[in-house]
Amino acid sequence: MALAALPTAAQARAPLTVFAAASLKEAMDAAAARYQQDTGQPVRVSYAASPALARQIQQRAPADVFVSADLDWMDWLQARGLVTASSRRDLLGNTLVLIAPAHSTTQPFALTRDSDLLPLLGARGRLALARTASVPAGRYARAAFASLGQWPALQPRVAETDSVRSALTLVARGEAPLGVVYGSDAQAEPRVKVLATFPADSHPAIVYPVARIAASRHPQADAFVRWLDGDVASALFRRHGFQVR
Repeated sequence: MALAALPTAAQARAPLTVFAAASLKEAMDAAAARYQQDTGQPVRVSYAASPALARQIQQRAPADVFVSADLDWMDWLQARGLVTASSRRDLLGNTLVLIAPAHSTTQPFALTRDSDLLPLLGARGRLALARTASVPAGRYARAAFASLGQWPALQPRVAETDSVRSALTLVARGEAPLGVVYGSDAQAEPRVKVLATFPADSHPAIVYPVARIAASRHPQADAFVRWLDGDVASALFRRHGFQVR
């Protein structure tokens, strides 16, 4: 009987692999460390833009849990039977903010249809955004600017990046005078400051869903998904600037 139990025990000690949206870096690192501390189960997290991670899952990359930065990419995986629908839950929310380098002399302002951002970009400056056709943060940003009637003027000045964290880095380094990221990203990067928060009704609600990957055989995958939705993880996420749903 003892020998029969050995494979399950060994599997339980194997790292639990989580694919998580890039914007979750600090928060999910903290969550993974706390889960390992509390349970003894190692957690390994791989970060990238949600579409890149979703396509890796489609290609059968070895992972156990997926946390997306929007509903669409989780829906895309669920429609293909690649995540376990019964495990899925809406985990977090976020805000969308306009940022500038911390040394910028521009003062915070209320972002409205009358706001003119072109002077803040200067003659040659670019607006750093995640890819507006596929990456959630970029899609939210494009929707927000379109809602405010500003997208036609700003689109020619956009510098698109592969993830929201890449857009954040461009602004932090002073390579772009403006960028759009999540509020949690801005909180994590001292080299930027928030100029404005987009009105919540200017873009689709920012929702981070989590689910177990259907191909996972890790015995702790479901337990970790449930733990992420519990009180301990929720406190960690709030501390890192996320809204808990």
